[in-house]
Amino acid sequence: MLRGHEGAILAARFNGDGNYCLSCGKDRTIHLWNPHRGIHIKTYKSHGREVRDVHVTLDNSKLISCGGDRQIFYWDVATGRVIRKFRGHDSESLRAWDCRSHSTEPIQIIDTFQDSVMSVCLTKTEMIAGIVDGTVRTFDIRIGREILNALGKPVNCISMSNDGNCILASCLDSTLRLLDRSTGERLQEYKGHTCKSYKLDCCLTNTDAHVTGGSEDGYIYFWDLVDATVVSSFCAHACSFANEGAGYPLFTLNVIQLLTLSLHQYNSALCKNTCYDSVRFFSISTAIGLLPLLHTLLYLNHSILNPFPAWRKVTSVSYHPRDNCMITASVDSTIRVWKS
Repeated sequence: MLRGHEGAILAARFNGDGNYCLSCGKDRTIHLWNPHRGIHIKTYKSHGREVRDVHVTLDNSKLISCGGDRQIFYWDVATGRVIRKFRGHDSESLRAWDCRSHSTEPIQIIDTFQDSVMSVCLTKTEMIAGIVDGTVRTFDIRIGREILNALGKPVNCISMSNDGNCILASCLDSTLRLLDRSTGERLQEYKGHTCKSYKLDCCLTNTDAHVTGGSEDGYIYFWDLVDATVVSSFCAHACSFANEGAGYPLFTLNVIQLLTLSLHQYNSALCKNTCYDSVRFFSISTAIGLLPLLHTLLYLNHSILNPFPAWRKVTSVSYHPRDNCMITASVDSTIRVWKS
């Protein structure tokens, strides 16, 4: 287990050879790790808001990161210096920059989307985007052609198979969909996990034999690529109090409008989580005493307990490029290394 972040981790990625990994998150930092030895190597700080994703170049000399400040940072790995900042991005466009140039202006802008672009994959000649409007779009930059695949459900993550022939798309109906990259044909669907409200990673193993992804209930799922059966699932980030220690809430109550809750005398036992719009109780006796006061704030369906508290979500998965090894990250601020 790797600890060092002071908040939710939004992405964890192996480098090209799998010897190191990078992580980023809500605490506005990027961390470089040796996951096999459990060693923290370096911290990179410059983003003004949360860092949502990070990747490293094939020669391991440069990092690229993006964040809630709508900036893309180009880093030198060894010195931790920001080489260049690319500004002016928005969520409903796809932009390309030339890192070899000294210009900070994009060389291409695609802004024909109807909703936010959540995930991007690149090949030598194509840009592939997963979009909340329920589409996966492929742009061939050589001939200016666009291929549109309509999935009908919001897409929050896409990844490519290692042979480059397929696109795996995670949708907010708790379904992963496998698409043929050249034709757009839907090859298979994978179900069993929970993904309805959060951006959760998915990927294929390094042999392309299995599909893997995180779940909002803290589990990791593995599916057979061909027949879509769940071959394995295990609790990766449960945050149980017995083995994680104090500091996690006993349970969570979702409410409609936290601002109407005026209970200042209970501040020592009540904590508002502004990121996930929930009220968390750290004291059973106080929580029970407050229940009558909360009945008007509960959702209309009277679902009293949140079955999947926000701190259990498995936000990121990354599979080793060669070995049977993977890393997972969660809102619980930990990165876990798994080896078979």
